[in-house]
Amino acid sequence: MAGMRVRRPDEIRENRRRRSHSCWGHLIVAPLWAQHGANLGTLLRTCDAVGACMAVPPHDWVPEALRRGNTLPGRSCVHRTGNPERWIEREREKGARIVGVELVEGATRLADLSAARQRTVILLGHERTGIPESMLELVDEAVEIPMIGRGASLNVAVSGSLVLYRLAGLL
Repeated sequence: MAGMRVRRPDEIRENRRRRSHSCWGHLIVAPLWAQHGANLGTLLRTCDAVGACMAVPPHDWVPEALRRGNTLPGRSCVHRTGNPERWIEREREKGARIVGVELVEGATRLADLSAARQRTVILLGHERTGIPESMLELVDEAVEIPMIGRGASLNVAVSGSLVLYRLAGLL
């Protein structure tokens, strides 16, 4: 297209947030049962893009996965959960809405999901087994990402990124 020019990185940054944060607090993605460390790095990048934080499980491999996956300068907002069930219950007590990305009856289609108006935690399950059934009782709303192909689900980083963009009101 005639007359188009690519914006320089400094021009793009000029229109974004003015300062770094210690905690955005509005959106928190929680891949508490993720199997692959590479997914954490990808989600951390998406968190930065939409102004969200990430909550991570207390596994030994998580700090190294975050270190290797964080390709952005500076620190990212990462919450360490300890016991996932107690952490989710504490978030609910603070008034957070808990959204689980899971294939369950009555789930909201991604396209019908409204932007978050309150503190919202997005629970992401294990790549094969999903969110543990006992944790589904703590979910206020389940979200389904429709698929046409043969697979039953997307990988944790992709599904988390799609839901983050939708809840941030950017998609």
